[in-house]
Amino acid sequence: MTAAENVCYTLINVPMDSEPPSEISLKNDLEKGDVKLKTEALKKVIIMILNGEKLPGLLMTIIRFVLPLQDHTIKKLLLVFWEIVPKTTPDGRLLQEMILVCDAYRKDLQHPNEFIRGSTLRFLCKLKEAELLEPLMPAIRACLEHRHSYVRRNAVLAIYTIYRNFEHLIPDAPELIHDFLVNEKDASCKRNAFMMLIHADQDRALDYLSTCIDQVQTFGDILQLVIVELIYKVCHANPSERARFIRCIYNLLQSSSPAVKYEAAGTLVTLSSAPTAIKAAAQCYIDLIIKESDNNVKLIVLDRLIELKEHPSHERVLQDLVMDILRVLSTPDLEVRKKTLQLALDLVSSRNVEELVIVLKKEVIKTNNVTEHEDTDKYRQLLVRTLHSCSVRFPDMAANVIPVLMEFLSDNNEAAAADVLEFVREAIQRFENLRPLIVEKMLEVFHAIKSVKIYRGALWILGEYCSTKEDIQSVMTEVRRSLGEIPIVESEIKKEAGELKPEEEVPVGPAQKLVTEMGTYATQSALSSSRPAKKEEDRPPLRGFLLDGDFFVAASLATTLTKIALRYVSLVQEKKKQNSFNAEAMLLMATILHLGKSSLPKKPITDDDVDRISLCLKVLSECSPLMNDIFNKECRQSLSHMLSAKLEEEKLSQKKESEKRNVTIQPDDPISFMQLTAKNEMSSKEDQFQLSLLAAMGNTQRKEAADPLASKLNKVTQLTGFSDPVYAEAYVHVNQYDIVLDVLVVNQTSDTLQNCTLELATLGDLKLVEKPSPLTLAPHDFANIKANVKVASTENGIIFGNVVYDVSGAASDRNCVVLSDIHIDIMDYIQPASCTDAEFRQMWAEFEWENKVTVNTNIIDLNEYLQHILKSTNMKCLTPEKALSGYCGFMAANLYARSIFGEDALANVSIEKPIHLGPEAPVTGHIRIRAKSQGMALSLGDKINLSQKKTSL
Repeated sequence: MTAAENVCYTLINVPMDSEPPSEISLKNDLEKGDVKLKTEALKKVIIMILNGEKLPGLLMTIIRFVLPLQDHTIKKLLLVFWEIVPKTTPDGRLLQEMILVCDAYRKDLQHPNEFIRGSTLRFLCKLKEAELLEPLMPAIRACLEHRHSYVRRNAVLAIYTIYRNFEHLIPDAPELIHDFLVNEKDASCKRNAFMMLIHADQDRALDYLSTCIDQVQTFGDILQLVIVELIYKVCHANPSERARFIRCIYNLLQSSSPAVKYEAAGTLVTLSSAPTAIKAAAQCYIDLIIKESDNNVKLIVLDRLIELKEHPSHERVLQDLVMDILRVLSTPDLEVRKKTLQLALDLVSSRNVEELVIVLKKEVIKTNNVTEHEDTDKYRQLLVRTLHSCSVRFPDMAANVIPVLMEFLSDNNEAAAADVLEFVREAIQRFENLRPLIVEKMLEVFHAIKSVKIYRGALWILGEYCSTKEDIQSVMTEVRRSLGEIPIVESEIKKEAGELKPEEEVPVGPAQKLVTEMGTYATQSALSSSRPAKKEEDRPPLRGFLLDGDFFVAASLATTLTKIALRYVSLVQEKKKQNSFNAEAMLLMATILHLGKSSLPKKPITDDDVDRISLCLKVLSECSPLMNDIFNKECRQSLSHMLSAKLEEEKLSQKKESEKRNVTIQPDDPISFMQLTAKNEMSSKEDQFQLSLLAAMGNTQRKEAADPLASKLNKVTQLTGFSDPVYAEAYVHVNQYDIVLDVLVVNQTSDTLQNCTLELATLGDLKLVEKPSPLTLAPHDFANIKANVKVASTENGIIFGNVVYDVSGAASDRNCVVLSDIHIDIMDYIQPASCTDAEFRQMWAEFEWENKVTVNTNIIDLNEYLQHILKSTNMKCLTPEKALSGYCGFMAANLYARSIFGEDALANVSIEKPIHLGPEAPVTGHIRIRAKSQGMALSLGDKINLSQKKTSL
């Protein structure tokens, strides 16, 4: 282990703005100051040593004037000081002064105060010098029999550490600890002793466990956790032992400690794949999710359930527990509910779909009554989508779901209403037997719809699927009711003229007659009113939309009226009724056109809407068979094509998912020999405890070993030149929220380099966690220095710095070698993700930062350029493949990704092939990037700019 990797186990807060004190003033404070002054001086000494200062002159001062003090704060600080102070001479021999310190350790181990004894024992775990430990062994052994548990449990830890590092100092440690464990009553002491036996002498640990296996449930949770770990390790190494311990694991599922239950369930799943074991473990996980209040715990345990589901043989067991899983929906957190609903949807089958739908319907009704929670609207949307998926997969359920969901069409939350509308549109097209029910429910809620977008969709559905004479008449009645009194212009002018009451009128001038734009007379009252002339909420819905200037809904209404009028003509034989219905439809269109051209609406009607309504009037006046086919058949066929394409896409994704799960072994597949394979290839045989420990430590061996061709050499960045006195190169590993730099420093000179220090600084949203310690490099020697950098958001970052050092014997100033910059790639934080078109449009409107990148590439094919951008930015293309197929000279696509910090990134690619420049002309166009943060938008733009320039023909 190099000097840079010396571990300090104690974290100390250092005020960065303070000036470092001089050695003389510190010496004076330590010699002559009172306890308070000595405490402050000792703290400063510790901080200076941690920062790489050499203070050899103070060692004897501290031994003489500070070590004899009995103050507890001084005692604690001294333990930190002895931990970090150099205890050996440059040639590796123990300093003679340390003999005096060793005597002080021995006295502290025999001190009457249990805190001083215990903390000294903890400190001894950190000592790496056998010469210091050897005289203390009798005192350490004696501490095993101390009356206080704090001393005993730290004595066990000290013995374990000494046995592991210097076995010759205490060769009988396992036997000693086993005897101690048999007679011990305190839970924390038993836990430490048992843990030592697991690692030092597993057979003794098993012997002890076999004697008390029936009493495991009565042990404390800390001991139970260690027992679970032992059983896992034993059964992992020797599968034949499973039968012996599996009953014990079952018992631990009933433990009062959530941590024990979680570990026991995880261990049970790895030990046995029997349905009863899987069911018990899954039930345990569900209970944990429901009972634990922390949302992070809920999400972690939900992930374990999802992992269980991935196994084909376990899925059947979990299907029986769907109703238990749905109990998790009582949690208010949206992310937990989202994962729960997705899991339930993956597990739903024909056996439990009915119960699932009943629960979801109850949840939907609950959200109607609860409005104060901020996520209620989003949760309602999730429920609607889940019910939608259930109804599509199990058509028999649609009849139960539709009446409940139709109520949401009148909801104030447009997003939930839009989801319901999409579901209703799909249901009415796919399930012919449900069309009368859907039309009936739609007519019931039609008058209460508040959103113009939902109103348009409802109009289209009614116009397309009303097939009986009675339904068509009902639609016309509802439209008239929603439009109010007609002609609209005349009725509005009358209301404006006659709305004011006498007591509210204040005369300001004579009234005069006016001629309106339509040629009709209107009396304009020259009176002021203290209240608005007409309350907008009193207007019928459709009339309100039109007066607000939204005439797109009028164009939709004209199409709907045309469809139902043409259908009415084909259903009713009486000419008089046909003409009467057509005339009424044409009157409604004409009065809307009249209103659009008047000055009453807030915005005038657009030319497009005028053309559409005029076309519908013309179609109704002629009633040609061709137009009847276009209006009443072609529209429905277009919807049918769209839904079938969507269904194919879903089936394809499900097929891919199932192919991923069902791993088949072909006859010509290579045989894996256990001795020749990397450990990570035996996924079922991996030690889960070891993996979780490696993940927590940021160890990347497992991840990198997954690809045998992956090498650290691919990630090495050269920081200095080969001819520099100090050569440096860094291996950069990005580990989720932090970056680990492993820097190799090589002394290329024939001199000893002292105080060789790696000084780093960062640019961007990066933060250096700790300052690397200085070290001494012998001639042509090398060392590894590790530095941690924390990452707070997804944006490009730069790490830069230099290596400074002193040459031994030289009188010159410090030497400095400037390092090359290390660029941190944001692609390590961005992952492809998917969202609906509605969500994409909503985010596109909300995000305030936009970065427009001009396409500058040598790629000549549109599709090839799009694939290149997807590969280099880790984004996912949301535009369906069919929409991008074919060749027309231009292409537009939407891309989406999420960062590990939960940030969204949107992009719109608009590119074309300039044909006039010839077939070899490169692609041109723009890419617009939108994100919530400026850093994300700029970093993605930089990445696209860099990647498109790197492309080679």
